[in-house]
Amino acid sequence: MVTKEASWAYRDAFDEAFARTYFRRFGPGVVSSVGVGTYLGEPTDEADDRYERAVREAVESGVSVVDTAVNYRAQRSERAVGRAIEAADADREALLVATKGGFVPFDGDRPDDPAAHVREEWFEPDDASPEEMVRGNCLAPRFLDRSLDLSLDNLGLDIVDCYYVHNPETQLEERDRETVYDLLEDAFVRLEERREAGDLRYYGVATWECFRVAEGHPSYLSLPEIVRRARTASDRAGTGATGFRAVQLPFNVHMADAFTREAHPGPDGPQSALTFAHEAGLDVFASAPLKQGALAREGAIPEAVASKLAGETPAQRAINFARSAPGVTAALVGMGSPEYVAENVGAGRYEPLGAEAFDATFE
Repeated sequence: MVTKEASWAYRDAFDEAFARTYFRRFGPGVVSSVGVGTYLGEPTDEADDRYERAVREAVESGVSVVDTAVNYRAQRSERAVGRAIEAADADREALLVATKGGFVPFDGDRPDDPAAHVREEWFEPDDASPEEMVRGNCLAPRFLDRSLDLSLDNLGLDIVDCYYVHNPETQLEERDRETVYDLLEDAFVRLEERREAGDLRYYGVATWECFRVAEGHPSYLSLPEIVRRARTASDRAGTGATGFRAVQLPFNVHMADAFTREAHPGPDGPQSALTFAHEAGLDVFASAPLKQGALAREGAIPEAVASKLAGETPAQRAINFARSAPGVTAALVGMGSPEYVAENVGAGRYEPLGAEAFDATFE
């Protein structure tokens, strides 16, 4: 578990290599504002080896945030992360390790008959039911229980620093919004209980579009309502204070809706997801800062924006755009190969945009 003492010691060891705002507050400690993402790649031994080497190099180079999920690459991403952390010359207590549950994970590879796999591995043991599942997504507390247990085993850890409920908006394809809020509240109760048991430190939601769309959109979920449900879940679980701490959402120069779209009720009127999260004291982790590699090419970032961003390469400038958004704790960059680690970590040598300069890019 990331601790104040270890995270500040890690920061002190790397501080001179990075710009002033590279390390940012998380809980009582600090974490790097560039993180490792582990989503892309085939479920192969070769890809596992690349991920393991990339994660190890990253955490030994000043990256203290590692993000994964039980379903990424059929549980292989978590296992590669676990091996990398064990082998790395870095203090585990300096690292923020986050994972997610919500989608059925395969085991090592995609099975020939996915439906039979789900039935035998999840329905028959009653860890989920067909009625609870929407396109492989399930929010049932017992489903998340087993998913978290798998993640802890895959990672070789006793505790994860942040556990996300993964893409809850998937449930909106078959359920009304109020029902999904109810499902999330029940899920949060279980996560509060697992937090009390010492299996996770904080929890949150990892999303794709629910916080970036207009209120009338079929995939919309209200971030203020989810925060309210987390507080109710804490009351139901008797934990005293909610462990709901983090939000993950896509943010890049072409997907900036979390900053530009005011779709969430605030005390003085509608707010953007980023504004609400910042004022509510939530940590925001920006996924897809490179838009799965599309923004790493010359000319992909509009010149009017690129000219204001610091960095030697398009990838570094794209990462620094995401790091510039208000309230963003870290930009999660896919690092499925060691060859990209130095370039991505190098973005942290440059200061992100200040608030006024960031706002000006949208004028």
